[in-house]
Amino acid sequence: MDNLIVDAFAGGGGASVGIEMALGRSVDIAINHDPEAIRMHTVNHPGAIHLTEDIFEVDMKKYIKGRHVALMWASPDCTSHSKAKGSQPRKKGLRILPWAVYKHAKAILPDVIIMENVEEIQKWGPLDEGGHPIKSREGEDYNKFINAMKGLGYQFDSRELVAADYGAPTTRKRWYAIFRKDGRPIMWPVPTHSKGAAGGLLPWEECGKYVDWSDLGKSIFGRKKPLAEATMKRIANGMVKYVVNNPDPYIVKNDEAYAFLIQYHGEQKEGDARGQSLREPVKTIDTSNRYGLVVAFVTKYYKTGIGQGCEEPIHTITTSPGHFGLISAFFIKYYGTGCGQQAADPLGTITTKDRFGLVSAVIDIKGEKYELKDIFLRMLKPEELKIMQGFPPDYIIDRDINYKPYPIKEQVARIGNSVVPIMAQKLVEANCGYLKVGSRQPALRIDTSGPQIKFV
Repeated sequence: MDNLIVDAFAGGGGASVGIEMALGRSVDIAINHDPEAIRMHTVNHPGAIHLTEDIFEVDMKKYIKGRHVALMWASPDCTSHSKAKGSQPRKKGLRILPWAVYKHAKAILPDVIIMENVEEIQKWGPLDEGGHPIKSREGEDYNKFINAMKGLGYQFDSRELVAADYGAPTTRKRWYAIFRKDGRPIMWPVPTHSKGAAGGLLPWEECGKYVDWSDLGKSIFGRKKPLAEATMKRIANGMVKYVVNNPDPYIVKNDEAYAFLIQYHGEQKEGDARGQSLREPVKTIDTSNRYGLVVAFVTKYYKTGIGQGCEEPIHTITTSPGHFGLISAFFIKYYGTGCGQQAADPLGTITTKDRFGLVSAVIDIKGEKYELKDIFLRMLKPEELKIMQGFPPDYIIDRDINYKPYPIKEQVARIGNSVVPIMAQKLVEANCGYLKVGSRQPALRIDTSGPQIKFV
């Protein structure tokens, strides 16, 4: 078969399934150095040739065998370009990965090459002896790479695109580059969604639509292993920001529960609520699961009273919910003894000697008073993260082609490393629509919920 399609940094298959969504056909060759990534890719793209090889070492011509290559997708590792690295030294070996794209482009000359990376790749330049970017030479290596690709006869254009603008339930922002040498124009997909439905477009997708609401987690109180103090602070600050002070909190059911997400990242300043509303697309998903789902259960409040005084004993957050007073609204911060802090205020500084507790709260939500009965917490599941990243529901992440289970840690890592499939779909549709052969066929899944096994 001519008009081959190559995924040069295949990972778990985000770009590959996006290409399949666009063209109705699988990639022909998938390359990745990581056997775990190849396991996930293989079960979803069994017809492809899978090469578990170093991208610099693989001999692409050996597998192309003189055939015509229509499209190559390339998403080199972005970690040593990303701003998420902060002040940490960069790894030179990872920063030069785009040159592997040049090597293979020169060898097999695909008509179209689409690249994806963090936007900081445009600052790619030399490192000093300590492994840090030399600011005065930002963009030097990037420009050398682009000019080298142009030297092979490729037209070039690039843009920074936000996945939520194209219907994905994530605001992941990435640099996309298109190189082509077949004489056709470079095309960019037209946004279909916008924040707040600006410009008459569809509103961004709410990530709350993709949560499994049959599982609300378990209470943060009375756990055998108490939650970390930092987690409790995130929950408290999130309650203030996303429920109490939010004019439109996310309702789970009949005004009886409100939900939001917390993120397990370091807050930038005291009182920050690192998280988000479920009415928005999920923010960037990374290779470790850092999203916790918080559900606060409430009932209408009909009582009056001023609650527990500061001179009375205060229970810690690990005390069972039955031991809390059920009247007043305070997030408790104290040193031995001390006064509470009203829920409308950001949570104050908590030191290692602090005790932090929750007296069951009466909170004002949209002008109505509610009694806070309990708070549940769980991590988002890989299947939820998968859909929020833009994968189709049938995409297999929990096992390999031999039905060997795929560890949750690896599932999350593949999702966090993946190209947003919807972005691959839109870019390939815009530039390679002439390669379309049909529609993507969903993967067969086994349903064991009934008395007989069914394929669905």
